[in-house]
Amino acid sequence: MTFKLHVHDVSYPCESILFDKDGTLLEFLHLWGPWAETMLRQLEEVLTERGATFTVDRGDVLGTKHDGAGKIIGYDPQGPFVIATVDESNGLLAGQLYAAGIPWNESITMIRKFSSVAMREVRQNKLAEPMTGLLPFLQQCRDASIPMAVVTSDSTAAAETHLDWMGIRSFFTSIVGSDRVTLGKPDQESVMLACKELHIRPDRAIVIGDSNGDMQMGRSAGASCVIGFCPQDQATDHLHDADVIIRAYEELGLFPNEN
Repeated sequence: MTFKLHVHDVSYPCESILFDKDGTLLEFLHLWGPWAETMLRQLEEVLTERGATFTVDRGDVLGTKHDGAGKIIGYDPQGPFVIATVDESNGLLAGQLYAAGIPWNESITMIRKFSSVAMREVRQNKLAEPMTGLLPFLQQCRDASIPMAVVTSDSTAAAETHLDWMGIRSFFTSIVGSDRVTLGKPDQESVMLACKELHIRPDRAIVIGDSNGDMQMGRSAGASCVIGFCPQDQATDHLHDADVIIRAYEELGLFPNEN
């Protein structure tokens, strides 16, 4: 039996669904906010010791928004904090040390050590929480025998770990991290690999993500539909390549294709 995914009274052919991870399957700030705070704190300490400061406003280093106490309370949906890989973010942070007069090899080595500290805290706290309404939708897809995959800018191993923390790893047949492809988002390579592993044509797959890079990735692969996921408290203007935008998983429904 084949199915269609109903979104806002429109139906799309659906033989598989490919999800972004951070901000789509899990609450982004809960997991990565503490990581970024730890990275920025360590970086600022070194800069202060050398009598230097950030070359830009603190929030512009990675694209984060802070309250008066320095806690991250938001982010630029088009910024590196959301879209960049860990290695790309490390490069940006190392650039701050290089600008303060620290040789590049020392800068990147220092940032990698900072990242080890920050990632250790992430693993200790395990603050990965599924998006509201996600679990019932995943179960609905499983009941309909819809194969699912995760395509993420994170590493495959990290994605596997985060899905395990949330208890949802078993829902996904394929996990495609940035380490499994040559070109990351918005290139189509991740979608093509996931579809190959699901034994599904890309034009019968649906892509769901929270960044426009996800939308461009799905479009370039010829996906049946690219769905932008954007919770109620966020603006949607960055998802200009989405076919449709949803605020919650309750807006999606699977129905048998009667044709």
